Amino acid sequence: MKAWRFYGTGKPLVLEEVDEPQAGPGEVVVDVRAAGVCHSDVSALDDPGWMGLFPVIPVTPGHESAGVIIQVGEGMEAWKVGDRVGLAPVIPSDIALGYGHYDGGFGPRLRATEANLVKLPDEVSFELGAMATDAGLTAYHAMVTLGGVTKGMRVGVIGLGGLGYIGARSAVLLGAEVYGVDVSPETRKLADEIGLTAVSEKIADFADKDLQLVVDYAGFGTTTAQGIEALGNGGTLVQVGMGKLEALINTFPLITKQLTVKGSNSGTREDLADIYELMRSGQLNPPMNLITQADIPDAIDKLRTGGVVGRFVAVYDN
Repeated sequence: MKAWRFYGTGKPLVLEEVDEPQAGPGEVVVDVRAAGVCHSDVSALDDPGWMGLFPVIPVTPGHESAGVIIQVGEGMEAWKVGDRVGLAPVIPSDIALGYGHYDGGFGPRLRATEANLVKLPDEVSFELGAMATDAGLTAYHAMVTLGGVTKGMRVGVIGLGGLGYIGARSAVLLGAEVYGVDVSPETRKLADEIGLTAVSEKIADFADKDLQLVVDYAGFGTTTAQGIEALGNGGTLVQVGMGKLEALINTFPLITKQLTVKGSNSGTREDLADIYELMRSGQLNPPMNLITQADIPDAIDKLRTGGVVGRFVAVYDN
């Protein structure tokens, strides 16, 4: 089978023949039906700081996948061939699908462990199911599990792309008053669809709203600093985005307002199951751009340029 392979920062992905995966003990093989393309894929290709996340190269990237189980290994009797699944990317003994010893969804089949598998409801498409495995559970984990969003809370969301859309929409569905921020005029047009109270180009415009929570899904350094400045007394910033791996912040508001800063990385299978329930209800239906496996490098280039509305999702015709 052919898969896109990552050989290191500064090198293009290479489409090459790789061996078919086989399920070992505690593993299944999944026939990938859809795989999302993430801005993290851009960062891995462009930023040498990301190489520490790749203990083995080459590797097949793609940490947002959904599909159908086609092979079940020893000890995995709770799953069966034909089960529809989404793949939570993190593996406790490794880093994540597409980063460590387990290849990701930029190839048509992959190995996965019990830690990855979440039942995909019949009402949720493979495309939505794939998007949810990173953009979904990461957004939800930051907003709900760590951010503790509740009904009536005043929330700022920085970045309304794949993750930010889902995080903001989840907060709205939970009854929060949500203020969204994005540099793209086209993305800001999604404000009514998401259900935002207001939308702007910068979080500083909402500094008078006494925000209790700001979630930064962009992570370009300046966004982190501006998010801290915009918080009200006792507020919390949850940092998710990794557009840049450093930020220069003003510690004065951090100290005087007694703020809390949390880092959020991926999420749990429980988070993913909760996202699937929102999607099954029809109330969470983020925009997508459907592509083929061959289009993955071009999609990465477009993410690098910026201004993309909706998640790129590669669909496999298996």
